[in-house]
Amino acid sequence: MQSGSFLDRVKIYVTAGKGGDGCLSFRREKFIEFGGPNGGCGGKGGDVILRAEPNLTTLLELAYNPHIEAQNGEKGGTYNKTGRAGEDRIVLVPCGTIVKQDGHILADLTKPGQEFTVAKGGMGGRGNQSFKTRNNTAPHIAENGQPGEEVTLILELKVLADLGLVGFPNAGKSTFLSRISAARPRIADYPFTTLNPNLGITLHKNVSFATADIPGIIEGASEGKGLGYQFLKHIERTRVLLHLVDPEGFDGMNAEKSVKVIENELKTFDKKLFEKPRIIVVNKMDLPSAQKAYETLKKKFKKHKVMLMSAATGEGVNAVLDEVVKILASTPVEMPLEPEQTAAVHKVEPIFSISRDEEEVIHITGKKVVEFIAMTNFNQPEAVARLRGIFKKIGLEKALLKFGVQDGDTLVVGGREFEWNGDFDNEAPTAPEHAGYKRRETKQERLEKRRARRQAKLK
Repeated sequence: MQSGSFLDRVKIYVTAGKGGDGCLSFRREKFIEFGGPNGGCGGKGGDVILRAEPNLTTLLELAYNPHIEAQNGEKGGTYNKTGRAGEDRIVLVPCGTIVKQDGHILADLTKPGQEFTVAKGGMGGRGNQSFKTRNNTAPHIAENGQPGEEVTLILELKVLADLGLVGFPNAGKSTFLSRISAARPRIADYPFTTLNPNLGITLHKNVSFATADIPGIIEGASEGKGLGYQFLKHIERTRVLLHLVDPEGFDGMNAEKSVKVIENELKTFDKKLFEKPRIIVVNKMDLPSAQKAYETLKKKFKKHKVMLMSAATGEGVNAVLDEVVKILASTPVEMPLEPEQTAAVHKVEPIFSISRDEEEVIHITGKKVVEFIAMTNFNQPEAVARLRGIFKKIGLEKALLKFGVQDGDTLVVGGREFEWNGDFDNEAPTAPEHAGYKRRETKQERLEKRRARRQAKLK
């Protein structure tokens, strides 16, 4: 729902910081023989954190700035210096914000200062000092930093209030809110003056509570007519409902009929709304028809407290507030939504998966495999050899052979292209033959090979 400066639903794109690259260096000082590796590790990338802020009432700022990025970690230095970690990006959201991803609830931020990390920064790459072993005292290898998490989220705001004002348009809800709090909503003598929820803090007999003025609900709102569906969802957070009734009725309906229509809309939208404690108040008691409407509603709706007041003059308002305070004292605070109860059980994803497209290119996907590629420095032969060893350990090479990979086939993994010749070594730089590397073919040579294979298949 959007109106003016109010926004209660927004999509954001979050990218956490990348970890800093590890450093490859060796200690070289006069009179110190065999100084050894001293490359430090990179710093951790910054996280993206959502924090509930009580002074905010809208998601409008995020609508204007939906792309959120945290700071990257800095590269490691010589003499085993670890790079500086990237600063976390803290994003302020209103209390009552629900965080969703792929339709599942991740968090429900209801308390001031409550935080939730939506994207974690990547770990810093290790420097060559971390790879030193007894058998390899001078490693020429350093990792790149781990990429930060990237997620797309939906943020939904549901107004948090103790008392919710409901009723047909022009029933006097905004006037009542301005009477009992410092809020100054728009007030006029025509319906649909209020286009978005207004909040006010009420202090009565040393009891403080938040009051929400929900825009007027029309018949069929629970089915999506008008903006009623968006209005109704804000009432879900309230503890007690105050149903204001115009004694003259609304749109051809008398007072009794108008109460029944609102009740039906609450019940149709969510049965829990219908079951919330509710006070029915006939407003505008200075009108001649007010007393008659009050008597009728008091007889018809015996399950609820029915009262009479005038929000404009203030007569009867204190009695209504007395009843509100009394009911609030016996109504528990609704607990926030638990992610474990709403999120679907995530399936365990395989480490990698293999597929072939129409152009006979083999694609290898999988979060871990992509991370291995991203953290490998392909300008370092030892790093490529290590990557090859990792792929053998996780069973990728064996799986490729079983899949039917042939010499000369193009493999795409983590945004990089490789040519299969029994290894992933064609992406590596030229190295001595004893290291197991071959000359990398040019692009033209690879195209000619691919064309020849296709012609052979056609024959």
